[in-house]
Amino acid sequence: MTIFTKLLGKFSHDLGIDLGTKNTLVYVVDKGLIVNEPSVVAINKRTNEILEVGEAAKRMVGKTPGHIEAIKPLVDGVISDFEVTEKMLKYFIQKVHAENFTLISRPRVVIGIPLDLTEVEKKAVEDAAKSAGARKVYLIEEAMAAAIGARLPVTEATATMIVDIGGGTTEIAVISLGGVVTWKSLKSAGNEFDNNIIEYIREEFNILIGEQLAEHIKITVGSAVPLETPSEIEVRGRDLVTGLPKALMVSDKQIREALSRTVVKIIDNIKTILETTPPELVSDIYERGIYMSGGGALLRGLDKAISAATKIPVKISEDPLTCVVRGTGILLTDKELLEKVVLPLGSE
Repeated sequence: MTIFTKLLGKFSHDLGIDLGTKNTLVYVVDKGLIVNEPSVVAINKRTNEILEVGEAAKRMVGKTPGHIEAIKPLVDGVISDFEVTEKMLKYFIQKVHAENFTLISRPRVVIGIPLDLTEVEKKAVEDAAKSAGARKVYLIEEAMAAAIGARLPVTEATATMIVDIGGGTTEIAVISLGGVVTWKSLKSAGNEFDNNIIEYIREEFNILIGEQLAEHIKITVGSAVPLETPSEIEVRGRDLVTGLPKALMVSDKQIREALSRTVVKIIDNIKTILETTPPELVSDIYERGIYMSGGGALLRGLDKAISAATKIPVKISEDPLTCVVRGTGILLTDKELLEKVVLPLGSE
């Protein structure tokens, strides 16, 4: 390490980043979670200028004039627009360093990525972070980061099963001795729950609603098992027959029916992973349970539905939304653990 590199380190905060399809979270060592904003960038197509990033850009989705585009640069956890991802990362890195009156901010960055990324996709994440100003980039599997963030014993000779349900992907993994033994990465996650609701309301009621309303419905009345107190929500959208606005009441039972396809898919894949896991590790999982993280873990009763289907206790990690980013933050302060779990591409 050169004197210049050491000097750069003095002026920068090392960052842990959960680069999610729906939200990007940034954790700063000694400061905690600094950024938790939607992974959306609003761009003026005439000037190619960035207008807004994060929360302000999300408010523009579906409401922009022709020359402004609200772009989601990540699809299913994969970078679909390299240039926009780079600009978004640069914005968040600069936001973290805003109070440091320095011209140079070159942090070390640990980024959580989906389990099934190809070498090319991993390189794209690394390049985007370096172009955005990172001095050194470490890539870590999201499932591993979530398990570390939940303070699970990932380096011990005992099995830890984690189900991380994010916006674009659901990561199901069995971890032992600092590595992933068996895993599955699904494109069925929070976004698919929202799409289930949009499709159901269109097919059943001939009403078209937007993504943001679908997410609000999911959070308000969505569930995987029947609720103790049934509830309803008013849905407003465009009547596909008349083309005019229309409102109707939708029950939690109807939304549960809409979500059931994706819930069943997630449960079936958890069962598949249990079937392919070595017997010694399965006995550990039966004893210690399955841990859930990610925003999807907050869907009411999903833990109960998984537990009923697998006959294994299911526990929701503390603050599941921030599990992955807290795991990346822990790795920045634990060099030994970082060396054990980092993916080869990020550790030249």
